Amino acid sequence: MRHLEKGRKFGRIKGRRRSFVNGLVSNLIQHGRISTTEARAKEIKPKVEKLVTVAKKQDLSAMRSLLSKLPKKSAFKMYNEIAPKYADRKGGYTRIVKTAVIRKRDAARKAIVEFV
Repeated sequence: MRHLEKGRKFGRIKGRRRSFVNGLVSNLIQHGRISTTEARAKEIKPKVEKLVTVAKKQDLSAMRSLLSKLPKKSAFKMYNEIAPKYADRKGGYTRIVKTAVIRKRDAARKAIVEFV
């Protein structure tokens, strides 16, 4: 039983899983919307929301924090373009839209993750 175990494993070991999730987060920031599975979407949503909250502070500490967690290009886009849009919003920066598409090979339900 996985009592008090957070997160999904995605069939990967810790380092590769972390890199995989960070790649998804970076792609969402770069493109504004990505199509992925529901499980992946639910996994990256809280991470992106926390990054937006940090970026909203608009100070040097926030920028350095973003640079430590994201690739340089994504960090600058988050800080300069995305965060100022949500300056007045208190949360809920992303949405998950479930689609009717089911992937044939493994029957995974697909979803779209996008910024509100």
